[in-house]
Amino acid sequence: MLRLSDSMLNLLKAKLKNSLKNSLRKKLTLLLSLTLFLGITTVGWTPAYAALPAGNAITDGKALLRYALPIDNKPVRQLQASIEDISNQLRANKRWSAVSSDVKKASRLLEKPEKILSSVPEARQTEAQTLIAQIKTGVASLQELAETKDKEKVKEKRAEVLNLVGELEQAMVKGFPYEVPSEYSNLPQLKGRATVAMKTSKGDLTMVLDGYSAPVTAGNFVDLVKRGFYDGLEFTRSEESYVLQTGKPKDADGFIDPKTKKYRAVPFEVLVEGDKKPTYGITLEEAGRYTDMPVLPFSSFGALALARPERDVNGGSSQFFFFLFEPELTPAGRNLLDGRYAIFGYLTEGQEVLDELKAGDKIISAKVIDGLENLQEPSV
Repeated sequence: MLRLSDSMLNLLKAKLKNSLKNSLRKKLTLLLSLTLFLGITTVGWTPAYAALPAGNAITDGKALLRYALPIDNKPVRQLQASIEDISNQLRANKRWSAVSSDVKKASRLLEKPEKILSSVPEARQTEAQTLIAQIKTGVASLQELAETKDKEKVKEKRAEVLNLVGELEQAMVKGFPYEVPSEYSNLPQLKGRATVAMKTSKGDLTMVLDGYSAPVTAGNFVDLVKRGFYDGLEFTRSEESYVLQTGKPKDADGFIDPKTKKYRAVPFEVLVEGDKKPTYGITLEEAGRYTDMPVLPFSSFGALALARPERDVNGGSSQFFFFLFEPELTPAGRNLLDGRYAIFGYLTEGQEVLDELKAGDKIISAKVIDGLENLQEPSV
């Protein structure tokens, strides 16, 4: 059976317990030290990342998708980071002066739009200029809201602005950045992004699939959604705080191609930060790349990954799982699944629904609502 192995789950559970103990111990030590040294009260104070090591993991799927875009423009990345940081400051006892500082930094970056526009193709310049104008308006609104110290409205406006920043970054992408090995031309490939809306017996989920980082894995999933393969399938495995798995048809462990009558096997695929194209057919552990970070890490609730036989990295097919692990308990941004299983997207809406789904619940339907034009059919 294709699944996240029991041995891997046991390792995850052990790490969860150790991470929780270490995190709590560090936070208590830090809080006590601050109380004694600074003479401040800790009542009601919850530091966002005071006890976390450098390189604290990004836990927002939308942010991970933005950073995964194949673009190289420092000002827009600084703009994105400054707006995203507002969330950290709001969690850190609503540090409004720091929120204002983040907003001012974003405003300064927008004063020189030519540096951002320099990375946008000519055909999308007008669109990008419109987006920059909308972002400027949103940043100005953020500054006003920060002055009123309305946390909820700041969070809402921050999300709106970041969506616009994401659209601006998407406008910078200049085609698909590399060639997928020809040996995989017999498999569908996603040459860009696609959005899938899934209706379940507990509610609706929305997920964005990243073909820039995992074109073969994401392409396989989009193709199966397009075929209606997942409609009516049950969630077959539920491990609380770990994984929720589905995608197994009644008569097989994966997708049997009606044309070839054969099991469609999908190769293991992972793009590492700094690499120009993905690695295929071998896990990062097997390749000796123990410290290398995937562009799409297991640090967000609702990460989508392809299930596979424990001893066959290239044996995945239709079964996939949502990762439910609490990311703040792996603060350094590393966990045992990174580089061992292939992530191909993230849940962007419906986290509360995913949290309620269990084995036995059903997928009512799944549809590609955006990006289907990026699906490249097999050439062989």
